[in-house]
Amino acid sequence: MNGHIAVPLWLFFFLIFVAGIALLDRILIPSTRWFIRRKINRVIDEIGTRLDIEIRPFQLTKRQVLIDRLVYDPKVIEAIQLHAQERNIPREIAQAKVVTYAKEIVPSFNAYLYFRIGYWIAKKVARLLYQVRVGLVDNENLSQVNPNSTVVFVMNHRSNMDYIIVAFLAAERTTLSYAVGEWARIWPLHMLIKYMGAFFVRRNSGNRLYRLVLERYIHMATKEGVCQAVFIEGGLTRNGCLRPPKLGLLDYMLRGFQPDDDRDVVFIPVGINYDRTIEDRSLLRDLDPKAEKRSGWFVFKTTTGFILHNLLLMIQNKWHRFGFACVNFGPHISARKYCRENGINFKSMNREVRFPEVEKLSYKLLDSIKTIIPVLPVPLVSTVLLENRNRWISEFDLKAQIYNIMEELKSKGVTVNVPDKNRESVIEIAINMLRIRKMFIESDGLIRADAGMIDVLSYYANSIVQCRQDQDVKNAGELKKKDAPEDSKEQVRLKKGSVIVSP
Repeated sequence: MNGHIAVPLWLFFFLIFVAGIALLDRILIPSTRWFIRRKINRVIDEIGTRLDIEIRPFQLTKRQVLIDRLVYDPKVIEAIQLHAQERNIPREIAQAKVVTYAKEIVPSFNAYLYFRIGYWIAKKVARLLYQVRVGLVDNENLSQVNPNSTVVFVMNHRSNMDYIIVAFLAAERTTLSYAVGEWARIWPLHMLIKYMGAFFVRRNSGNRLYRLVLERYIHMATKEGVCQAVFIEGGLTRNGCLRPPKLGLLDYMLRGFQPDDDRDVVFIPVGINYDRTIEDRSLLRDLDPKAEKRSGWFVFKTTTGFILHNLLLMIQNKWHRFGFACVNFGPHISARKYCRENGINFKSMNREVRFPEVEKLSYKLLDSIKTIIPVLPVPLVSTVLLENRNRWISEFDLKAQIYNIMEELKSKGVTVNVPDKNRESVIEIAINMLRIRKMFIESDGLIRADAGMIDVLSYYANSIVQCRQDQDVKNAGELKKKDAPEDSKEQVRLKKGSVIVSP
């Protein structure tokens, strides 16, 4: 019993390694999982008491189970067989592709990360960069939404910050599941995004098998009541104007909708606007077909330089936030009520008949978003600078015209997100923001839009152009030149004393 066994040194270390793995597998990992799961369950119980729209069982189901449900969905199985026959490949190869698609699409929602880490990061980042405001929310209307419904926030898309701003503002009410594009599929960002409940979408993919897998996942999530967020334009606006709606995701949600039997799908319009969109110049550059494509190194260098410059300003106590970021929530639209009022049933329609009906609903949602997009100080200043692009005006005249537009919009029932108490200081800050960015030129106390910055000014003015549809100007980026000749600086000074400023 007291004998010794001699083993080679390499075998000794191998046995230590195997023993370590066994220790991890049997003791440490299970106990760690139990501890983490216990904290997650505690968070779910705590959050569930205060959410207006509770976390659905579908979101708490193990990811592998959801992947299996998706892969073995009857319609997916049928598509796999058809795909294998068309390509003359073994069925197993086609199914392996579907498994890859399913793993790519299905998120790994983690309530603890969403509410304890994701929410904290979103709140800190949003409040660091902007003064975040909820300008309009009809709580009475939202309270009428059946908690058992599938709620879909339908919003315009101005910036990649939209994900952070809306998730932060909606976190007190519900969790959101987003569709995100290829930009988010970079390590380790893609893991965090999946844990936050988002799912990846290959934009403009012509692969029928992939599109069917995506459709079936969205159908599953919608049928199970998962609260979702959809950018109805399908992508970021490039010139500041709303883009025509994309029908894909809405069609996936509605093509299997049975008004009398299924849980209701309730759409809540959301309007988003910013005093400054961080990627505005990059978005405008995409409109120029002659623009040279920027390399990855250039993008990295520019982004890093922008961050370092702002950090330096923070250290020097010279940094200012990028103005307001505002979100408005409009009255909800019930798919069940809409179907009954229009006598339609999406599930019984073929594609040729269904698509025009989905398009009608999408434009109804887009019109609802148009009416609630926040009117902010910088878009107001940009609008007036563009309307006077061919003449010099004083800052006094600039403010007077801004106040007149504000009163005009308020008379139409438009919510102007400029506080009445300190509107002068807010407008002054907006003017200084454009001054720092050199959006206008100054001479002898007079100002005029810089000709080289017309596109950027138009980008911001276009965000509120729909609020002034009865004006001669339909698009701030296509403003007509005024018939009157340009005023001299002396004439402007003489006019200054006769301007009537709205109270």
